[in-house]
Amino acid sequence: MAKSRPPLALIAGPTASGKSALALRLAQAANGVVINADSAQIYADLAIVAASPTREEQGEAPHRLYGVRDGAQACSAADWAAMAKREIALALEDDRLPILVGGTGLYLRTLLEGIAPIPDIDPEIRDAIRAAPVEENYAALRDADPTAAKKLNSGDSLRVARALEVVRSTGHPLSYWQRRKEGGIGDDVDLRPLVLVPPRDWLIERCDRRFARMIDEGAIEEVAALLERGLDPALPVMRAIGVPEIAAHLRGETSREAMIEAGRIATRQYAKRQYTWFRHQPPEDWPRFTRALDEEGAMEEAVALLTQSL
Repeated sequence: MAKSRPPLALIAGPTASGKSALALRLAQAANGVVINADSAQIYADLAIVAASPTREEQGEAPHRLYGVRDGAQACSAADWAAMAKREIALALEDDRLPILVGGTGLYLRTLLEGIAPIPDIDPEIRDAIRAAPVEENYAALRDADPTAAKKLNSGDSLRVARALEVVRSTGHPLSYWQRRKEGGIGDDVDLRPLVLVPPRDWLIERCDRRFARMIDEGAIEEVAALLERGLDPALPVMRAIGVPEIAAHLRGETSREAMIEAGRIATRQYAKRQYTWFRHQPPEDWPRFTRALDEEGAMEEAVALLTQSL
């Protein structure tokens, strides 16, 4: 890429793959600033459950956008992208390497590719669609926007409703607006991406150990404090991996052992979904790093891949 473009490192991959540790090592090696791109770690309420870098780790290199959002206020991809752009600009002004790190693909896509300029949806259309059964909406979507219907699971009520309300309110299908994305920075930076896709067995074992460690480090107390706030259950902070499982235990619905097993299963399933996404969805020219980062020399190899030609 053109040398005139400022560098931007990007470390992506599933939960428990070692992204945070690699980002810290890279920041130390390349005078970098670590910028969070994880939708759970953005919330101040979930430092433990979201496995955010500890205070000690954050003290070893500059970290940004961790715990900066109150759980009562949902953080959209557009919200995050706006904050990330500011932090990237500040890092570059300080002659530091901005390092995006996280597993939220929608966040990264929004920042790099931009946002579809969809006009505001007519409230009456939105209310009518949201009140209808998903089966009815999906049937209507097949008629109004068959391309979108083919891409969606017929039982995904939120995405089906979104696609239907867009075409009914604007007169254009969702794909029309997505082709007109604006505000992305992908063409303005010298992107240095690395996608972590370590061995699956290693990743699943890490997920299991991580959830058990969270419980020992105070995850139950963290979720209890969150529940005391009486927030809307539909908020992202209330649906983060681990929160529903711990909440069920706090309500007396499950034993401690059952809660830990449920949390492990939820974490594994989430990691598997992310693993599949990151193997296939990012551009083919984004390097995939398939080694476990705790293998001898693996961390050094990953840092070298990210720092070459800096």
